[in-house]
This record gives sequence, structure tokens and C-alpha cells, in this order.
Amino acid sequence: MGLKDENNKAEESAEDPKGQGTLSRKNSHSSLCPTEDDEEDEDKKLELGPMIALKEQFEKDKDDESLMRWKEQLLGKVDLEEVGETPDPVVKILNLTIRSPDREDMVLTVPEDRKPTSKGPWFTLKEGSKYTLVFTFRVTNNIVSGLRYSNSVWKTGIKVYGRKEMLGTFSPQAEPYTHVMFEESTPSGMLVRGSYSVKSKFVDDDDKCYLENNYTFDIRKNWL
Repeated sequence: MGLKDENNKAEESAEDPKGQGTLSRKNSHSSLCPTEDDEEDEDKKLELGPMIALKEQFEKDKDDESLMRWKEQLLGKVDLEEVGETPDPVVKILNLTIRSPDREDMVLTVPEDRKPTSKGPWFTLKEGSKYTLVFTFRVTNNIVSGLRYSNSVWKTGIKVYGRKEMLGTFSPQAEPYTHVMFEESTPSGMLVRGSYSVKSKFVDDDDKCYLENNYTFDIRKNWL
């Protein structure tokens, strides 16, 4: 989710055929936000072998100290209490925090049913403001590889923005992880105010979806 202000103004003048001077015309804002083409080339995927439960891998090599040290360097300190018997990782998105220098942090809990608790907008952004999204999530059971975030934003049925960001690979642990996105800015002006709809996803390298969240937010003249 993110929007940029794009003000493209052009002036055209035409001479009055009756010699009464010139007419000046200013074009309206043709595009308030950047658009992104949905069409992408298909990624070539590497065929991997079957996944093995992380606990099984550690149990198999527990007597090999050098191999265990190598695994710890590669994977970090794995909390075996958070490792399950099955090979599938479990990723739970706990909350979304919106940080802005203009106000206190907004901490939004991600609902279990993948829908915002409110029937109205999930949050409101002030026009022309800078903000940063911060996701907090927990990984259990197994390593999640290539966790990434994507979203698409629409206004009045027209797609105005889209983005994808790689979060990384994470080992299971009791403490939650925090990922800070890069800072963005909302556009400003009367025409950009209003309601926006968003579809966001968290998926891994195997295209397993851990969260699909559809919601709306508003851009207004002031913070609420």
C-alpha cells in the first residue's frame, strides 16, 4: 500500500481567429497515482526435493557437532520448542503498525478471519503525509523460505498502485519477527481524497499463502 503524488500540468494556448487575444487552457490531473502492469513473465521455478520436518533433520544429525554448528550458522538459533513434527511452516501475521512523524503509531491487529473488524475503513491516512508500514509476525513449526508481501490498491474501480517486497527466510522461534517497509508518502489534493480498496497477500517460495487480507482505507485532509 503506498501512493505517490503526481502532478502533471500542461498549458496550451490558441490564437483567437478574430484577433481578440489568446485563450489559455490547463489540463486537469490525468494521473494522481502511479499504475503498475499486472502482466509479468512467469518465473522459472527450481524443482526441489520433498520437505523434511525440521525436528527430524536436527535429530538425525544431533551427534555430529560440526554439522550442528554449521546448521546453527546457516539457520540461526532454532527454538526446538517451536518446531513441529510436520514439514509445513506456520506463519501468523500478528499486527500492522503505521508509523508517521505527524502522529502516534497506529497499531492494527490483523483479524483471524482475514477481514478488518470494522465495516468501514480499516484506517485513515492524511494527505501529503509520510508513513511507514511495520509488520509483526511469528514463525513456528519449520523454516519459511522466501516470505514476501504484495498488495494492489484500487480507487473507484481503477488500479492505482501495486507493490511486492521480499521479507526473507525465517526460522521458527518463540519471539515474533518485525519487518519495516520503506517510507512512502500519500498524495495530496482534493481529487485524491476518498476511499481506497486493498488486496494484500503474504506468500512463500512455494506460493503458499499465509494471509490474504482485503480491506479499505481513507485518505483525508487531516488525521482522525
